[in-house]
Amino acid sequence: QVQLVESGGGMVQPGGSLRLSCAASGFTFRNYAMRWVRQAPGKGPEWISTIDTRGRTAYKDTMKGRFTIARDNAKNTLYLQMNSLKPEDTALYYCATAQGFDARGQGTQVTVSS
Repeated sequence: QVQLVESGGGMVQPGGSLRLSCAASGFTFRNYAMRWVRQAPGKGPEWISTIDTRGRTAYKDTMKGRFTIARDNAKNTLYLQMNSLKPEDTALYYCATAQGFDARGQGTQVTVSS
């Protein structure tokens, strides 16, 4: 059974940082590209970043320089380091597969507020 479980969200002040994790199970994690997506209240899903099986990364332009995606294949875990957070980064963040089959986690809430 494929499972993606995110953690690491929470409330942070503007300018703060968070590191999100996504624990994968039920499939051979190292063989699949993975991505992070977020969805703010009342808005559609917004792609953030993708990392392929070789560790090559791609980011939405507005995230470049602030967000960093990474993966640890030994731990079957995907990460998203988020720095210099802004109130507009408030959203539900979730990880998902980026190739092969469709799977996503339930998400972790990030709230940026003073």
